[in-house]
Parts: sequence; structure tokens; C-alpha cells
Amino acid sequence: MLCKICKSKGKRTKATIYLRHHRLALCREHFIEWFERQTEKTIKEFKMFSRKEKVLVAVSGGKDSLALWFALNKLGYETYGFHISLGIEGWEYSKKSLEICRKFAERIGRPLIVFNLKEELGYTIEEIARGAGRKDVCSVCGSFKRYLMNKVAREHGFKVVATGHNLDDESALLLSNTVRWEIGYLGRQSPVLPEEGGFARKVKPFCFLTEKETVSYAILNGIEYVETGCPNAKEATSIHFKRALAYLEHQMPGTKLRFYKEFLKKARPIFEREVKEKVELNECEVCGMPTTAPVCSVCRTLQRLREC
Repeated sequence: MLCKICKSKGKRTKATIYLRHHRLALCREHFIEWFERQTEKTIKEFKMFSRKEKVLVAVSGGKDSLALWFALNKLGYETYGFHISLGIEGWEYSKKSLEICRKFAERIGRPLIVFNLKEELGYTIEEIARGAGRKDVCSVCGSFKRYLMNKVAREHGFKVVATGHNLDDESALLLSNTVRWEIGYLGRQSPVLPEEGGFARKVKPFCFLTEKETVSYAILNGIEYVETGCPNAKEATSIHFKRALAYLEHQMPGTKLRFYKEFLKKARPIFEREVKEKVELNECEVCGMPTTAPVCSVCRTLQRLREC
């Protein structure tokens, strides 16, 4: 199969990747160009941030977050990395993730901010989950990561935080929330969550790009990343929703993109209005971060752990 763009120019360059839902075959050079153009298009379409703003990129050491940092840096945005060292699996997984993030930061010549959970809060994420009596480490981890991204953004003067969530992540989350009819989550699921009530702006520039596309971009740019997933992710229910959507995508290419885009266009505005009518934010009595309760969930969890 030949690269469609090269072929249009009279060249016979072999395609490196075929994007079924776009019916597009591209060589390495033109795929990278296409990928970065799609990323820039999404940033502008949703007015995520401007070139005058500092962007805090949450990096785990995985393909998506490092690919995002690489793309944004290449596109000329002022980026800073932020990595949370969680202390997973006897620190071996976390040590490897941190090492990869540091090496990558050196490669692109950008600063990396590191938050060590054990040093700063006194517990690893698995200790926190056990202390809270939770078998599902992922949900606890997610709430702590969101809290810390906002906290560090505020402390370092960032108004925007970017994450590497891709289309597979977003469509699986949407399916999960729709099956459960989680009105609050459906009202807040968006490529951009605005800065309000003390929260930093959260953006997802890869929301229309598939996991296949982000991993291809990482590989073609020689980005080293942690290839094994988090040991705790095997408990995550999102895997089942991703498998269901992968089957539908195989049978009907473009299903995930249509599902997510049509939700944003037709359904989300309805859910968003209902959420805005109900949610009231105030400052946590302990840490001062925004919350809907007198004390935020992170501070409540830490208080319980210290009392044990």
C-alpha cells in the first residue's frame, strides 16, 4: 500500500500506517505531520490554550503522555512535565517510570516537576488504598492524581493542565458512564474543563486520536516509554468497555469517533446544564483546595489513615 499524499505527488512511497476509519494510508513523514496537525486542530477547535500560556503536561512514563509532551513541545508551546511517583509494586514500576520521564525531559530540554507521594504525604498509593479499605486502587489513584495535578498547577502558577487521554480512553469512559447513567460525570466529560472555583483548566489534546495512532507516533519518533501497564490496572473496569468498543470498531470503523463526537455535540450540553444547577464549590477546611464537601476526599482519606 502506498502513502496517499506521496502518491498524489507522483511518488511511490510505501505507507507505514493505515488508518481504517479515515481510509488513509500514510508514510512515516506524512503520518507524523498528520498527527501533529490533528493535535493542533483540536487545541484550536476547543480553545484549550494559547502560545502565551504555560502548559503543565501530566506524564506517567507511558506512550500517550510522553507523545503529548513531545508533540506540544514540537508545535512550539511552552511545556513543563509533571510526574507523580506513586510507589507502585515495591517502587520498581514507579522507579522505572520516573527514570524514563527524566530521560525524556533531558531529550527535549524541558523541566520536569516530580511529586513523590511517599515523601510528601507519607504513604504510597497502594498503602493509601489499603488504609482506606479499597480493593480498587485505580479509583483512589485517580482521585489523588487529579487532586495533585490541580495543587501543583496552583502552586507553580499554571492555569492549564494537559493529559494524554486518547479516543479509546474517552469513548470507553463515555460508554461506562452511559451504561450507569452517571449524570454528573456525563455533564463534566469534555476535551476541556474550564478553570473555575480554584480548579486549573484541564485539557485533552489527543481526545480524537486513537491509541493505535498515539503509540505509532511514539514509536516513529523514537520515544522510549513504559511498555507494561500499571500492575493495578488489571482491576480497572475500563478494560471491558474498551474491548466492547474495539469489537464494534473492528466491525464498523469510525464507531468510537462518531460515538464521542456526537455525544459532545448533542448530549453533553444537556447533561452540563443539569450539573451546573446542582454543583456548589467551596474551599476544603484542611487544605484549601476546591471541593463540594467541607473537607475534600483526599484530606478525609489521609485523616483516616493517620488515625489508624
